[in-house]
Amino acid sequence: MDLELRGKRAIVTGGSRGIGKAVSRELAREGTRVVIVARHLDAAQATADELSNETGGEVIALACDTARDDDVKAMVTAAVKRLGGVDILVNCAGRPGNLEPAPKLHEINDDAFFPDVNIKVMGYLRCIREVAPHMASQGSGRIVNVSGLSARYTGTTVHSMRNVAIVAMTKNLADELGPQGISVIVVHPGYCRTERTADAVRARAERDGISEAEVERQLAQGFALGRIMDAREVAWVITFLVSPRAIAVNGDTVVASGGAVGWIYY
Repeated sequence: MDLELRGKRAIVTGGSRGIGKAVSRELAREGTRVVIVARHLDAAQATADELSNETGGEVIALACDTARDDDVKAMVTAAVKRLGGVDILVNCAGRPGNLEPAPKLHEINDDAFFPDVNIKVMGYLRCIREVAPHMASQGSGRIVNVSGLSARYTGTTVHSMRNVAIVAMTKNLADELGPQGISVIVVHPGYCRTERTADAVRARAERDGISEAEVERQLAQGFALGRIMDAREVAWVITFLVSPRAIAVNGDTVVASGGAVGWIYY
């Protein structure tokens, strides 16, 4: 299937590594012109160079701290100037999840809550707010907000709150922006394999006094396929969703986890 992405123009936040990098790679392979956004320009540039060489596509690096309003405005202005417009936004910038125990109520303070929510929730909102007028002027646009399965289970209070907020934001904005031809979708990855996984597994194994293989087994047992997804496998889903072929999907949540065991959502 031709995803009709050749020549499209995309901004991917959190694009220097993890799911954001995997999405940028797949978009570039499809012929999309991609702006990779990260807080540090050297990291973004290194990834842009790597993916340009690997795919032969146009991959541009920009620095932006999505927790800062002025940074986001400047980034979108620069990206639109470089690309000549914007058709796709993938919001993936956020504090990385890890394998450390989630803080309990008495451990949650302003420092544990507000920076996390500012980056992932308000950061996503800032980016959408700035790209929306450009998309509306051309009558089309595809936006994917990468969230997480902690929106659907307890035990990680701050992460659950931020991810539920992303779902609510996505539906509200899909309803508001739909008449202007703009679709907004949320994707929940499960725990997936990225550049950070090996170190995170090693740290948990040392902390819990178990083998790395046992950590991997514990991570995988919650998913029907019996393994955790790779970032590239999540990126395949997102690449389809930002394509014109996915026009029928809007305002909804798509789970890309390999099948979380035991849940029924309808």
